Amino acid sequence: MSKGKILMCLSGGVDSSVAAALLIEQGYDVTGAYMKQWSDSVNDSGQCTWREDRRDAIRTAAHLGIECLTLDFEKEYKEWVMSYLYKEYGAGRTPNPDVMCNKFIKFGAWINKAKELGFEGMATGHYASIDRSSGVALLQRAKDDNKDQTYFLHQVTSKELDYTLFPLGEYTKPEVRALAEKFALPTAQRPESMGICFVGEVPMKDFLQKEIDKTPGNIVFSDGTVLGAHEGLAFYTIGQRNVGVPSGGLPGMPKGENKPLYVLQKRFDTNELVVGFGEDPLLYTTTVRIDSLHSISGQLPAMPLSCMVRFRHRQELQEAILDQDSSGEYSITTTQKQRALAPGQFAVIYQDAICLGGGVIV
Repeated sequence: MSKGKILMCLSGGVDSSVAAALLIEQGYDVTGAYMKQWSDSVNDSGQCTWREDRRDAIRTAAHLGIECLTLDFEKEYKEWVMSYLYKEYGAGRTPNPDVMCNKFIKFGAWINKAKELGFEGMATGHYASIDRSSGVALLQRAKDDNKDQTYFLHQVTSKELDYTLFPLGEYTKPEVRALAEKFALPTAQRPESMGICFVGEVPMKDFLQKEIDKTPGNIVFSDGTVLGAHEGLAFYTIGQRNVGVPSGGLPGMPKGENKPLYVLQKRFDTNELVVGFGEDPLLYTTTVRIDSLHSISGQLPAMPLSCMVRFRHRQELQEAILDQDSSGEYSITTTQKQRALAPGQFAVIYQDAICLGGGVIV
């Protein structure tokens, strides 16, 4: 990419601040932008820190001597991310709003706005790299495997990557912290942001109950014993720990034993929440069916495909086979058993350092 006008997305955190400083050091003409997606105007829990984030983005831009725009994408975020989240949870699945935010907002609405404003490219503080050696922009894992964010980025396209810069792809988090000190950035000591902004400290169940009706049913042990009642299958996810049961424990459990219980299944036909111990076979599988298979390059590989897969962020890459049956349905079969895979989550496919894309578990 020519070293022209770049719109740098400043979140107010240390990563995007360092990314901006690196681009300026490399000779790019950088303009910062704080992208406002959520605020207390639409968040009655009052947990969103957008004012603090915007302030730190402006402070960073002032320190670096660049302009900082404020662009509002609340409408788009509500339409493409929040509606998806409520719909998926309401259907009993486990969504990933970060994936949809990247797909529709950061690499959708943001890129469109950057082009509209006349920028030659957009940059973010994601830990990921772009391989342009083949003439097609491909998503590549970051140097820091612990921070690698390709799992969340797997729904982007080569066309969008061709317009994008990831300045942090070749750095580890400790190196980024050191660079923040070197550049004397005002965000150098800012702690990591964790969790989902719009949920804040509110338990997810309480947050969802604002939009999703309760549908009570039985909590049953894997042998069929009724243990108690739940308020709705939408408020639980596969693998969730410490599901409430009567204080007396389980029938037949040795006195004093206090093993945690996990969600094993959600039976929608009977509205039952099935729970059991962590070693229960119902919690493990080697084969999942996936839908809406997305290819970053636009070309699906020949199948069966020997590949690596991740079912969650930061999971160690798993050996797998991606295949398609005669009816057109895709499946992933792993060498090792996988624990607590939930419908709605994403399976992300890799070959070597390249992220090919992925699909949603059904």
